[in-house]
Amino acid sequence: MYGSYGVSDDAERTAFRRAEKKYKVYYDDSKSSKKKKQLKQVDLSEVVDFKAILRSFNQSGEVPPGTFALQCDFDRPVFCIENRPGFYFIPDALTVEEQGRWIRESLISFPQPYNRTNHNAIYGPIRDLFMAAKERKILVEEEDSSGGLDSLSNSSITNMDAERWKFYEENTVSSRGSTCKSISASVLLRKLRWSTLGLQFDWSKRNYNVSLPHNKIPDALCDLAKEMAAPAMSKGKVFQPEAAIVNYFGLGDMLGGHLDDMEADWTKPIVSMSLGCKAIFLLGGKSRDDPPLAMFVRSGDVVLMAGEARECFHGVPRIFTDQENAEIAPLELMFSHEDDVCFLEYIRSSRININIRQVF
Repeated sequence: MYGSYGVSDDAERTAFRRAEKKYKVYYDDSKSSKKKKQLKQVDLSEVVDFKAILRSFNQSGEVPPGTFALQCDFDRPVFCIENRPGFYFIPDALTVEEQGRWIRESLISFPQPYNRTNHNAIYGPIRDLFMAAKERKILVEEEDSSGGLDSLSNSSITNMDAERWKFYEENTVSSRGSTCKSISASVLLRKLRWSTLGLQFDWSKRNYNVSLPHNKIPDALCDLAKEMAAPAMSKGKVFQPEAAIVNYFGLGDMLGGHLDDMEADWTKPIVSMSLGCKAIFLLGGKSRDDPPLAMFVRSGDVVLMAGEARECFHGVPRIFTDQENAEIAPLELMFSHEDDVCFLEYIRSSRININIRQVF
């Protein structure tokens, strides 16, 4: 995301930037080995582990200094950080079945038009990307759009670009030669970085564009978000999900330090659900110069940020895709059926984050 850091001294960077550099993926640059590039080791000793905190709390009722268990009517433990009011961590909040469901939806349904993705700017809205990747299809730019395309059978585009791009079988593209611009659906799937549900966020203007057509957030996801938001809500208040951003991460991807500050009422939480490979989440302060706290987020964990925590910089500098650290064995078992092999292949090297907001 940031490119090369160059030769500038660490002292010239903010505390948040230094933490990002500490935890991001680096490879061993040794030229003596012809083997596959090896990841450099990273010191994880200072990363907060709420899974371990939950285990200790269930056994003894104790939590480490600086954290506390929220006293509320929620049906599972909720942990807070003393110097980050408005931040809530719910470890293992989602069942494996719920995780599997929302992984499927994130790959099949959520990138569908009218929802927008990072691919819209180049290819227009793409329909049925996951199925096209599963079937090893190729997205091709048509040389002559005058003939039109069948908008029902194999259509990939739904607006004014409808006559420019279309999915074809791999052998069909090979027989046409190399004169057309093309890209495989599997590559596009791996390059999928975000999709937006509900009210659409305009990334260029950094605000919500209520005039854009959009698909409604599924009722089941709304209900789940309302349930998870409860620990951060005032008594008698109900969270109203109006928009969601789904982020997709692969090895080496990161989400730089940022604020989510375009919603009208910051007392309402952002509900953030983690799916897939384990990651490191950085929670900073109101300035990038405030040293951030690093913590593991695993599949099924839910994070809430409300009130003062909405003013805190946060980001994801790293995900873990190796078998030892990804911690996705329950998901691998769930997706072990032959029909689910595409989900299994994807989630073994990916993380998905669904963050849901009340806009107004």
